Amino acid sequence: MWEKSVNIHEVKEIRTRCNIYFGVGAIARIKEIAGELATRGIHQVLVVTGRGAYKKTGAWDHVVAALDAAKIAYTLFDRVTPNPTTVQVDQAAAEGRAAGARAVIAIGGGSAIDAGKSVAILLEYPQFTAADLYEFRFTPDKAAPLVAINLTHGTGTEADRFAVATIPDKEYKPAIAYDCIYPTWSIDDPGLMTGLSDKQTRFVSIDAVNHVIEASTSLAANPYSIMLAKETIALVARYLPVALKDPQDLTARYFLLYASMIAGVSFDNGLLHYTHALEHPLSAVKPDLAHGLGLAMLLPAVVKNIYPKVPEVLAELLAPMAPGLTGRPEEALQAAVGVEKWLFACGVSEKLTDEGFSESDVDRLTDLAFETPSLGGLLAIAPTHADRAAVAEIYRNSLRPLSC
Repeated sequence: MWEKSVNIHEVKEIRTRCNIYFGVGAIARIKEIAGELATRGIHQVLVVTGRGAYKKTGAWDHVVAALDAAKIAYTLFDRVTPNPTTVQVDQAAAEGRAAGARAVIAIGGGSAIDAGKSVAILLEYPQFTAADLYEFRFTPDKAAPLVAINLTHGTGTEADRFAVATIPDKEYKPAIAYDCIYPTWSIDDPGLMTGLSDKQTRFVSIDAVNHVIEASTSLAANPYSIMLAKETIALVARYLPVALKDPQDLTARYFLLYASMIAGVSFDNGLLHYTHALEHPLSAVKPDLAHGLGLAMLLPAVVKNIYPKVPEVLAELLAPMAPGLTGRPEEALQAAVGVEKWLFACGVSEKLTDEGFSESDVDRLTDLAFETPSLGGLLAIAPTHADRAAVAEIYRNSLRPLSC
């Protein structure tokens, strides 16, 4: 129980490929960041965020005060939605260019920060569109400085080089990964997350769990990604029930946020495979579907598919969720049902049929998993052979509970 020795009010600086100010009260460090931007000669920024959380959490008051103190003007783009689109990215980039913005401050969860990363690239490449970026028509090697102020404990995007956006007219939801979009600075303040609803708390935490199950079992997995994965799942299993019981518990939020952050570092190293590659078509087709819920609906079937190839890793990794596994390939169904029961115990019992999907959708979803730019790369590093039959089977096994 090493967590008891941690002073959650002491803000630490965590270095990955970006600098992360982490801890209760970390939002106050935006003042230092704004001062550094001004020192670099940046006096106009674009703020990219969603429709309300940036104000409700109190983050906005700190940002405005810091920018005013540093004499930095800002343009506010607060129209990012969950599962952001390339249309929104283009609109935000256009407004940033018109104002002469030379840096981006993204405030929110994965949607806002991913949109901000995309905009940061387009500010440096005005000749291209977001669709060009997400259909890989060019390869960026520079982006405007990015400040990521994180409002959820799930995506880990504040610590990694990934971003996602949907191309609406094609129902594509690709992912990009470039070193130039590691945030220059990130702020992880659990005090900004006590207002997350029960659903949001569940879904974002499940996102972190999925990140590490994939990152520790992909063909790119390494000891570092596996070590971080074990810690992530142990912390989520321990602290998610606490946060659901008392949303204001800062210690629970702190360690769920830490779990999310190290999960981001884990998949920055070990990458992702089935669950994310198959979820992206779900939320591309149904943009109102929460990403974490989509992942939760798929995860048990993915575990059933991959367990025989990586039983030793998964038996140890899943112990807090599915105790009793011994690392034998024939435990695949036991492991999958154990994960499903854990999800149900966390209050997430929906399956694909509950969200309006049916057997008739499987072929289209499978097509999208292989047609969408970048998703083929994820499937190529899955621990089992990810052909159409395997993908379709995972979708079918996710229509209803495995434990039925």
